[in-house]
Amino acid sequence: MNSCIGWSRLTPAGSSAGVATAVTVRTGLPPTRRKITITTAPARRRQPRVRLQCGMALKSTIYKADLQVADMDRHYYADHPLTIACHPSETAERMMVRVLAFALNAHELLAFGKGLSDVGEPDVWHRDLTGAIKHWIEVGQPDERSVLKACGKADRVTVYAYGSSTPQWWKQVGPKLERARNLKVVGIDPEAARALAKLARRNMRLQCTIQDADVWMRDDTEAVQVSLNPLQG
Repeated sequence: MNSCIGWSRLTPAGSSAGVATAVTVRTGLPPTRRKITITTAPARRRQPRVRLQCGMALKSTIYKADLQVADMDRHYYADHPLTIACHPSETAERMMVRVLAFALNAHELLAFGKGLSDVGEPDVWHRDLTGAIKHWIEVGQPDERSVLKACGKADRVTVYAYGSSTPQWWKQVGPKLERARNLKVVGIDPEAARALAKLARRNMRLQCTIQDADVWMRDDTEAVQVSLNPLQG
């Protein structure tokens, strides 16, 4: 008894995919007794294409600083070990202005907020043990809406503006902020802000001394004098 095998492709109704079939015919028998066996192989399914979106969020860079504050104007003397998360879009200049803002308002309950990572938090803030916001501190040139909103949340709000465009920014937003009685705005000398950026290290030892509104920030090798220009409050 002999047999032969052939292959064909069947296309079911309503389907664009063919089905492979094996046909076995046994020969050597009388025509009426020949046996035909049809074996159907499962159709190969075409897998849908999957589009992968590789959008990995960049993480903040962590800086450490041992900050010694000697504020003779407020009679405040303390050491503060700081952990500073530098947002991927944040410059060294901005980060160091945040450190300066911390030093100028140092308190045992003062802490860094999420800042650029969360518009609902300031760069630096002081909250009491009940969670009430005693002091809200921003750096840069925020718009008047966010400043007025902060004034409604905190007992005090301070903005430390820096950069060469500070006079233009203040000319635009200053008149809109005059009614905020709990607001203080201070301009930082642009050259001093840039000099502070040069102190930035992943691990820093900093000393800030304040006397008669004269501010110095030092590390082991450099010293930066910071001029503060009161704009409001």
